[in-house]
Amino acid sequence: MSRVEPWAILDIDPERVRRIVRAALEEDVGERDATTEATVDAEARATGVFVAKQPLLIAGLDVALEVFRAIDASIRWETRAREGDRFDKGHLIASVAGPARGILTGERVALNFLQRMSGIATITRAFVDAVAGTKAKIRDTRKTTPLLRLLEKRAVQVGGGVPHRAGLDSGILVKDNHVLMAGSVVEATRRAVAAAGGLRVEVEVDSLEQIDEALVEGVHMILVDNFTPEQVAAAVARLAGRVLVEASGGIRLDNVRAYAEAGADFIAVGALTHSAPAVDISLDLERVE
Repeated sequence: MSRVEPWAILDIDPERVRRIVRAALEEDVGERDATTEATVDAEARATGVFVAKQPLLIAGLDVALEVFRAIDASIRWETRAREGDRFDKGHLIASVAGPARGILTGERVALNFLQRMSGIATITRAFVDAVAGTKAKIRDTRKTTPLLRLLEKRAVQVGGGVPHRAGLDSGILVKDNHVLMAGSVVEATRRAVAAAGGLRVEVEVDSLEQIDEALVEGVHMILVDNFTPEQVAAAVARLAGRVLVEASGGIRLDNVRAYAEAGADFIAVGALTHSAPAVDISLDLERVE
């Protein structure tokens, strides 16, 4: 019986996860599950198995469990899998058993979480595997689904990625529009460092010439945006280890290795969350007589 709450390990408040689950159920169920109530006897019981319909990396197991807990605490959930386990097509991931109405009502929400989070974890692992043997770490961005950021960033971490800042209050990232409003890279960076109050400061540059402007004392990382791998290598050489280097923009699975080999410490990939395809998982039910 799975009772692990991995979001606690990843510094996510379990109550926030429960609120997300409750909101998802309110959206999907509304006042009642009219179809299930009309077609399924109240005393009917069922068992079901979650089946991988394609190769995948699993994430969100305990979020799916939370869905069934919220609907009916008597529904049993069993799994031998752990977050981050790989499954081939046709393999059983987990099972549920209990009142059929509750299982049917929770089916779609549970699958939505599992499929979305596993899709993110799966594509993240593909990027992580692509840079294996280099020092580069794969990071996500704030390009997440509104209200689901915590779960999506957890899925990135399950896939082996390193989550970026959780929100605007957890780190300073000076981007091109901040530079525009402040008047220059130097001025924007100076203001950011002065106001950091212990937060890490990262500055985005879009040319090699801006790197020297961004090297204000107190900056922790330079983000080179839309650089080619050759330009990233030049930036790394120019910085000579004085601060960390993050690359972003136009980075895909077929070119991420080149960015890693250019010497980037971190590689930010927005597609991990804004374009990850949901994986295919089914819940196959059987009636218990």
